[in-house]
Amino acid sequence: MADPLKLQDYAGAPAPIPGGIAARARAQAAPRYLDGLNPEQREAVETLDGPVLVLAGAGTGKTRVLTTRIAHILSLGKARPSEILAVTFTNKAAREMKLRIGSMVGEAVEGMPWLGTFHSIGVKILRRHAELVGLKSGFTILDTDDQIRLLKQHLSAANIDEKRWPARVLANLIDGWKNRGLTPSQVPAGEAASFANGRGQELYAAYQERLKTLNATDFGDLLLETIRLLREQPDVLRQYHHRFRYILVDEYQDTNVAQYMWLRLLAQRPQRNDLLADGSAAATPQRAETNLCCVGDDDQSIYGWRGAEVDNILRFDKDFPGAKVIRLERNYRSTGHILAAASHLIAYNEGRLGKTLRTEDELGEKVTVSGAWDSEEEARSVGEEIEQLQRKDHSLNQIAILVRASYQMREFEDRFITLGLPYRVIGGPRFYERAEIRDALAYLRAVNSSADDLAFERIINVPKRGLGDATVQWLHEHARQANMSMMDMAREVANTDELKPKPRQSLRDLMANFDRWAAQKDSLPHTELAEMILDESGYTDMWQKDRSADAAGRLDNLKELVRSMDEFENLQGFLEHISLVMDADRGEQVDSVSIMTLHSAKGLEFETVFLPGWEEGLFPSQRSLDEQGRAGLEEERRLAHVGLTRARRRAKIFFATNRRIHGMWTTNIPSRFLDELPEADVEVTEQKGGFSFSGYGASRFDRQESFGSSYTTPGWQRAQQRGGFSGGGYSGGSGSAPSGGRWQKTEIPDLPRPRKGPRTIEGELVAKSTGTASAYSVGDRVFHLKFGNGNVTFVEGNKLTIQFDKAGEKRVVDSFVERV
Repeated sequence: MADPLKLQDYAGAPAPIPGGIAARARAQAAPRYLDGLNPEQREAVETLDGPVLVLAGAGTGKTRVLTTRIAHILSLGKARPSEILAVTFTNKAAREMKLRIGSMVGEAVEGMPWLGTFHSIGVKILRRHAELVGLKSGFTILDTDDQIRLLKQHLSAANIDEKRWPARVLANLIDGWKNRGLTPSQVPAGEAASFANGRGQELYAAYQERLKTLNATDFGDLLLETIRLLREQPDVLRQYHHRFRYILVDEYQDTNVAQYMWLRLLAQRPQRNDLLADGSAAATPQRAETNLCCVGDDDQSIYGWRGAEVDNILRFDKDFPGAKVIRLERNYRSTGHILAAASHLIAYNEGRLGKTLRTEDELGEKVTVSGAWDSEEEARSVGEEIEQLQRKDHSLNQIAILVRASYQMREFEDRFITLGLPYRVIGGPRFYERAEIRDALAYLRAVNSSADDLAFERIINVPKRGLGDATVQWLHEHARQANMSMMDMAREVANTDELKPKPRQSLRDLMANFDRWAAQKDSLPHTELAEMILDESGYTDMWQKDRSADAAGRLDNLKELVRSMDEFENLQGFLEHISLVMDADRGEQVDSVSIMTLHSAKGLEFETVFLPGWEEGLFPSQRSLDEQGRAGLEEERRLAHVGLTRARRRAKIFFATNRRIHGMWTTNIPSRFLDELPEADVEVTEQKGGFSFSGYGASRFDRQESFGSSYTTPGWQRAQQRGGFSGGGYSGGSGSAPSGGRWQKTEIPDLPRPRKGPRTIEGELVAKSTGTASAYSVGDRVFHLKFGNGNVTFVEGNKLTIQFDKAGEKRVVDSFVERV
């Protein structure tokens, strides 16, 4: 037997026995937060030195990588919590990140003051050094209302008509300049000339001076003033270079110019000269090491309209030479067919760093593409598919409808109310609860009933007419004392001396309008009456002059509201329908379908995703193409990629051949994005009734148009498909893009435009006529009091489609015309 005392003479130490006590103890001592990471994720976590760009595709676990990286830095003792700068885009994301890190390192993460949003971190820096930028540490941060009120004072002092040059427009201009890091002296002359005949720069400078006097900043100053501080105070900049040993940024593709400049100042260390032994400088200056990690996805940069610059992520390796790029391409969310379709589509973009999502999951169901005759049939089809899924015990919470424009929601909401399907609108109110829709309905209600005080009170000073709270309160009290409605009281005092001259004149003009509108309520088609009310009241003009980002969407919603009225016989019937819709249960449903825009869907995921409205002009958006050319097209394609990758199991694309846009029926070409999907991963479904390129009005999509830059849309092409599918596609794209294009390319001939009438599907009459049968026939020559002479081209019940000699095509009730 060996002498135990001599065991120390044994030269080789045995490895721990697999599964033994030593092996298990060592495994327990190893950091558990690294378990389950795939090789690419682990590389991103463990590469701690130097600049790193993590290209994290949709569903690849980027948040886990970011939080695990911070936990790894803390666990290894590479830095203290106060030496880590971690930047997110929302406070919610910052809170969630802190909780995740705490769970990984086994304790609550305290002492991480530099984990937050760009603006929250900017506030901390500014408060520490406020005097250096002309402020005191207790400065006030103005909200939007305070900012606009202050700008109104400046416009008044400068003798500028606020009605012609609204303060809100100036506020948006200044916010845009600050998002680009521009001080008043740096604003381009051409942009400054766009407001108040070239006085934009002067007003911006005066506004900034006034902010200093008030010891205040607005939201944009939190970055702009920090940038100025770091540029003008090198000692302060060196202090933060020394403080932050590691910098991490989430959603880097969504940074704007100011955020990019702010980050570069903090992350790019200045070149230093290493001193030789004799005290002289070394011959070659070197840049200090920057431990920067930016996580983002160039394929999900979809916020260009609010200042985000996708170029920030595309030039990362130029800004930080020697940067390591790590691609996360293994998707843990979607099935194989969905990922293949999304990857094939986004490959058509030229402005990208390039990656291909893959999964080890099953192929699953193919992406389906379905066509509908019109947007109403599209909503019906989606509703039917959701009911079928519901019968198979599919949770409604795991179903989403992602639209390109908010006005598309209205038909889905109406359809779901009819079906009794619970739904919620994410990222905004329901269609009929939007402020602009409530305002428009208030006008219509007040015209329909002069006793509707609630409606009248809502819009008496919308848009602004000088009828402030004092006037409204006076009317309210006197109407109640006289037992009259507010509108009746307004008519009386408009011609007396109870009110001051200016509000009395405004009230007189307003009541004259209401009396004129009410007199035409029974003689004018209610859709035309609604348009007249919104135009003559100044409400439409108010939003047309508004330069805010959501103004265009509000105008689209108003047009959709007027369009929806056409389905009802008269104004009373429409308002009754709205009352029933608004009275529907608004309580939070336990199990509800989610309806939202594609922009609002970023970061979310669902089992089943419906993607309606894939038509040229709607998606890609014609506005984006007109304003930004190729850059706009590529952002629209990224938006399509985001929509597809929200789906875990099913992605269902729809488009409508006929859609009513701005009150006009248009014939729609299917989106070019459909031809950029791979045939092997897509199934074109057969729809009842089929569809074709036909409908009301001429389409602007059947001709070649240039979208700017060197990019030109080729002629649109089509070929007949099974089930009535007529596809359209775009043959352009980058040279490295896949060739897609499963539909034969032939030029579109000039087609006649048959009128949309009742049609029978499997014995069931759909699109039923409303009203009694008309005494008029196609070809009859008629006269209309407003539109003049014309010929009847289509008859549906008591409604006539007439081609007027001067007014063009109109749809009217037959009682408003007479034979010629």
